[in-house]
Amino acid sequence: MTTTTFARAWSVRRADGLTLGFTDHDRHLTFGGVTFRPDRGLTARALVQAVGLSVDNSEATGALSDDAITERDLMAGRWDEAQLRMWEVDWTHVVQRKLVFSGSLGEVSRANGAFRAELRGLSERLNTPQGRVYHPRCCARLGDGACKVDLSAAGISVQRRVEEMDEGRVFTFAAFPAFDLNWFDHGRLDVLSGAAEGLHGTIKNDSARPGGSRVIELWSALGIAPAAGDLVRLTAGCDKAAATCRLKFSNFLNFRGFPHLPAEDWLLAPQSGGRHG
Repeated sequence: MTTTTFARAWSVRRADGLTLGFTDHDRHLTFGGVTFRPDRGLTARALVQAVGLSVDNSEATGALSDDAITERDLMAGRWDEAQLRMWEVDWTHVVQRKLVFSGSLGEVSRANGAFRAELRGLSERLNTPQGRVYHPRCCARLGDGACKVDLSAAGISVQRRVEEMDEGRVFTFAAFPAFDLNWFDHGRLDVLSGAAEGLHGTIKNDSARPGGSRVIELWSALGIAPAAGDLVRLTAGCDKAAATCRLKFSNFLNFRGFPHLPAEDWLLAPQSGGRHG
C-alpha cells in the first residue's frame, strides 16, 4: 500500500458478540465480515509497542452516540474487556492489510460527551496472578462454580421497587422483608428496569431502621440514577470468612479458604524452646 491509499480500521467485539467497526477513511470499508464506518465512534492514538513482553501503551477515544458506543452501555460494563483489533489497510484493495494491534479495552473514563479507554495488549494477561492463593479467607466469588451457592434460592436475594434514594447510592425501603441484620453487607445491587437497567453496585452498609424500613448504602453512586418505581435486586453479601460460609450459607463443604493457617505474626515471631514447622 502507498501513503496515499493508507487508512486505519478498528473492530471492537463485546462479550455478547456485538461487533462494531470504525475507520479514519472517509468511506465505508468491509473485510472479515465487518463493515468499518467513517464516523467518530472510535479513534486511537499512535500505538507505542515495546519489543518483548512489555504492555502496549495506547488508548482509544470516541464520542458517545446512540448508534455506536453509548454512555449507558459503558456504565453498565457491557464494553468491559471488549476485544479490539486494529489494522493498517489499503482502502483501494482491502485484502492488502496488516494487523498492528490485538488486545482489549481496559479502564474507561467519560467526560463531556466522550469516552477514553485504555488499550491493553495480549501481554497484559501476564500481570494477572495465576494459581490458587492460600489464605484463611475464601477465594471464590459468591455463587460461582467453586462456591456453588444458588443465588436464586429463597432468602438469598430480594427484588424491590426503588422508593427513596439519595445521591444515587443510598436507598431506603419501607416495610422491608425480614432479613438478618447486615444481611446485604458486601452484597450487590442490580438495576433490573428503567434507564439504569444493567447497572450494578457493591453494597457498603445494610442497616435496619425502626418500623421495619431498610437502608442500603453503596460504595459509590451508580452512573445513571434509578428512578422511583424502577426494579432492583439485592443479593446477600459474603465477607469470605469460614464462619460466614458455615452459618449464613450452610456451605462450608465448598469453602475455598484455609481457616486453620497460622497467622503471619505467629510464623515470624520467635518461639523459645521450639521451631516453627
